[in-house]
Order: sequence, then structure tokens, then C-alpha cells
Amino acid sequence: MIGRLEAALDRRMLLGMGAAAGLGAMLPRLARAAQQPELIPQVRAVVERWVGPGKFPGMVASLGLPGREPEYVARGSEGFNDADPVTADSLFRIYSMTKPLTGMAAMELVAQGRIGLDQPVADVLPEYAHMMVQDEYDGSITALHAALRPITMRHLVTHSSGIGYTIIQQGPIKALMEDKGLVAGQISRMKLPGLFRGEPVKGLDLFARGLAQVPLVADPGTRWSYSMGLDLMGRVIEVVSGRPFDAYLQDTIFGPAGMTSTGFRVSAADAHRLTTNYAAVGGVLAPIDEGETSIYLDKPAFPFGGAGLVSTPRDYDRFLRMLAQMGMIDGVRVLSESAVRMGTSNLLPPGVLVPEMFGGPSGFGAGGRVGQGAESGLYGWSGAAGTVGMVDMAQGLRSQIFVQFMPPNAFDLLPEFQKALKADVLAILEKH
Repeated sequence: MIGRLEAALDRRMLLGMGAAAGLGAMLPRLARAAQQPELIPQVRAVVERWVGPGKFPGMVASLGLPGREPEYVARGSEGFNDADPVTADSLFRIYSMTKPLTGMAAMELVAQGRIGLDQPVADVLPEYAHMMVQDEYDGSITALHAALRPITMRHLVTHSSGIGYTIIQQGPIKALMEDKGLVAGQISRMKLPGLFRGEPVKGLDLFARGLAQVPLVADPGTRWSYSMGLDLMGRVIEVVSGRPFDAYLQDTIFGPAGMTSTGFRVSAADAHRLTTNYAAVGGVLAPIDEGETSIYLDKPAFPFGGAGLVSTPRDYDRFLRMLAQMGMIDGVRVLSESAVRMGTSNLLPPGVLVPEMFGGPSGFGAGGRVGQGAESGLYGWSGAAGTVGMVDMAQGLRSQIFVQFMPPNAFDLLPEFQKALKADVLAILEKH
């Protein structure tokens, strides 16, 4: 259920935001609009309309012009029972917006020559040398055939590996993965029907070994299927670098990029900054993970490279701005230019297409959707609790919205946001 709902957000939001940001050669004029007293009045109106009693406790949206700090719109509080004002420094569960960060970390290793984009994963993790594949997608887990080709690093970062995902798969393979603790991140201490994903296996190494024992849902390189490929890439990075995956991200991306509030765990001292996550039930928001008692205060079972990070609007904008500036921010080189260009380009194997429900037709890069045609230059992804982040690599424009509710298409907030964002960008162009 969660996978389908997240897919709907990916389709509706990234395509819509792509239309807003992919406005062609006129966008460089946005840089001259930086002196405007307000860049996003329509977005502000949407945020204000959706924040309040009976709606959302708070949310943050932003628009960043090339090379500049973004304009933030922040309204409301961090929860209905949390009076702290929500700000650009409030902590949000970004779920699948973790994937681009893991993907870019992998691209840096490719750029350094430490792994190859088309290198078999089995070269690093030998247990993946002889994978079996379901004869029928989501069918029997005993009617299998040997994989036609090895899983490669390219396959992991583009969801073309054939690895399954408990938020997507159905039937016996979903049950098998859940029984083995091969689940996608964490949501709440409450074991809620439809949201509880099972108890995850303890340790990224054990996760990787267990996943190798599960049949693939498709032959590698033949089908785009949303997967735990980026979670497995975390283990690849760990083995290749010789450092724990979470420490590697901290030392190579978060620290150099000045992302001071991004990580897989929230400290007790920062619990007051963590927003509340809600489940939308019959149009009513019910708290499922409050900041002061959040499951994110505990050490996670392992660092989920596909869905495990908590971040802030300010931090994630720094990531997007760093990408837009080809790996540089504030005079610091975080990633090589070649890694950024590679990761934000279309890396899909020939003949593999992104399904329409996930934003296709489009390309796919390192953990994020890549626009094509009129959307050329766009790169970004969304999260299962209502967060979206994108960057126009051609023009340097970044946009985000941060809110916390599941499923993220339970309300019309996000489509309204995309419409308002487009209106604001067009208004800036008309004036300049």
C-alpha cells in the first residue's frame, strides 16, 4: 500500500515540479529577481491555507535561485501537540529522499575508480554471484530460473536490479522478505496495519546476506521495479570504503556540504526539533511518531540507504545547491564534477523504462528521476511522508516542500503546491 501511494506522489509531484522548473532558457533571468521582497507569494498562500486547526500543524516550502540562499515559507508548529514553530531547521523524516544521497555517494566511488558503473555487485559482495529469478513477477518463489546476467552497480542505483521491495511486492515474495527482516526503514513504535513493515534484521551486513537469498522479481537490466537497491548499495559502499556506511556519508557528504542536521538517528538533545509524523485516516490526521518519543531517537537496525534519513529543509537545499553547482558549495568541493554529471544523467540500461505511475516516461539517475525533453536537466525524488526535493541542473533552480503525513496523496496539498510553484516562477519571468 505504501509503495503505491508513494508512487502516486512521485508521478504527480515530480512531473508537475518538472513542468514548473523546466522553463527553458528564460530561467537565467531568475538570478536578477533576488531583490524581490517575495519570490513565492502563491506558494505562501497555499502553505497558509493548509496550516491550521483541522488541517496540518505546519510545513515548510522553499525556492532557491541559482547560487543563492533559498527563500523559505514556514508556517505553523512542529506538531499539533508541539508548540515549537516549524522552521527551515526543523527535522523531518525524508524517507526515499535518502536515495539520491546514497546514489551520489556511489557515483563518487565510480568517479574515483574504486567501483565501476557496470561492475558486477558480486565482485564486492560474492553472495550475489548466482542469483535466481522468479519466472513470474510476484509469482511463485519456487518456480525460478538462473539470472540471465549479473546485477551491476548501475542496476542498484536505477532500480533495474530485479531486487524486490516489501512496499511494492505482493504475495509470497513479500512475505519471504518480511520474514527475513528485509524491510524498508522504520515508521513508528506502533505496529499499525498498513504501515508496519515488520522488524528489520539487525546490521547492514546481515541485511545484504539475507537479501542475496531472496529471488529477484525480474532479470537484472530488464525492468524498472522500485527496489531496495539503494539500501544494498549502502553495504557496497561500506565494504569498498572500509568504513561504516553512515560514517562514510557523514565524512564525505554531510560534513563537507555543511549538512549539520542530517543523519539516521536524532539525538535526545535535538528531539525538540523533530516534527510529528501523522497518518491520514478518513481525512483526519492521527499522530504516529511524535518528536519527543520518536522511533528515530533509537539507533536504527542499520543505516537504510533507501529510506532512513532525517534532515531539514535547510540541509537538503544545501545538497541540491551543491549538485546544481557541480559538487561545490561555499568554496568547498564535496563531490567531483564527473560524479555529479553522471548521477544526474540517465543511467537506465537500454530498453528499460520508468513506469508512468513513477513519473515515466523519464530517465533515471543515481537514486532520482531524471527529466527528458522539455524537462531536461531535472533531477529529484520524493519521500513517503510528503517531502519533495528537486533541482534543475541546467538552470540552478531548487525547490522543496516539507510536511509529514502518510500516505502523501491523501490530500490535495501537493498538487496545489506544484501549481502555485509554477505560477510563482512564471510571474518572476514576466517581471524580469
